[in-house]
Amino acid sequence: MEARSTDDGETLYVSRTEGDRGSKGPFLVAYRSPEGTERYGWFCTNCASFDVAMDAMGRVQCNQCGNFRKPTEWDAAHE
Repeated sequence: MEARSTDDGETLYVSRTEGDRGSKGPFLVAYRSPEGTERYGWFCTNCASFDVAMDAMGRVQCNQCGNFRKPTEWDAAHE
């Protein structure tokens, strides 16, 4: 785990072994504790931001640079 600070000064821990591919760079899983027991969300490696959102279909998008991961759940009804 790698310790990183948010814009608010909170320390979060980024896992270098857990993540998913994005359009501009990988998204890595972020935790509130160094033990990895309480998940925080995602970390965008493209712009080094924790400002990442995930919707109900599993789409992940960085609000800073636009890096995104396609939805994990998809069907034609969502178009």
